[in-house]
Amino acid sequence: MAEFVKVASTDEIKDGKMKGFTVKGNKLLIANVKGKYFSMCSTCTHKGGPLADGKLQGNIVTCPWHGRKFDVTTGKVVEEPPKENEKKYGVKVKGKDILVKI
Repeated sequence: MAEFVKVASTDEIKDGKMKGFTVKGNKLLIANVKGKYFSMCSTCTHKGGPLADGKLQGNIVTCPWHGRKFDVTTGKVVEEPPKENEKKYGVKVKGKDILVKI
């Protein structure tokens, strides 16, 4: 059964930044886009690159290995031809705690 787990503090991820985490065996990233937090799988569906090491511009993260682009707010690939989307995780903020549904 999925549950919300504390992963980070809002102080750790500033606006326009992201950070990778491993939680219960899941590699994920949390991105701060204009003060809202989003989480998705951090392993690129294209070649397995570490998305948390990529570049975040607005709500788009670019894989550092092959340039595949994903929308961190939805986990969807944002270029043609469409490939496999990323798994999206639910996020909620409680005080300064960022909780992710795992």
